[in-house]
Amino acid sequence: MEKQLATTLFESLASGVRLDVFRLLVKNAPDGLVAGEIAVLLALPSTNLSFHLKALTQSGLLSVTQEGRYQRYRANLVIMQELIAYLTAECCAGNPDQCFDTELTADCCKS
Repeated sequence: MEKQLATTLFESLASGVRLDVFRLLVKNAPDGLVAGEIAVLLALPSTNLSFHLKALTQSGLLSVTQEGRYQRYRANLVIMQELIAYLTAECCAGNPDQCFDTELTADCCKS
């Protein structure tokens, strides 16, 4: 992943509402949710939600498919995994497999 794409993704998630939407869709992967379900579950007005869904879709974090008169949104799990890999690629001196072992992480990341 390139730095510019990572920056774009982080900018898109910098809104609390968008972060909530993305996390909800990750939780409901792979099926996703229609916009109305997202609005109800997060107690958001549909006009406000529409703005956030558009931003997340434009960044590539969400995909959208038309289902009759509804739009179903799904989290892009591949790009999420790529972003996590980008963040951890240099962990523990380039050994990211050690980053998730709490003992080793504590040892390698001591100040």
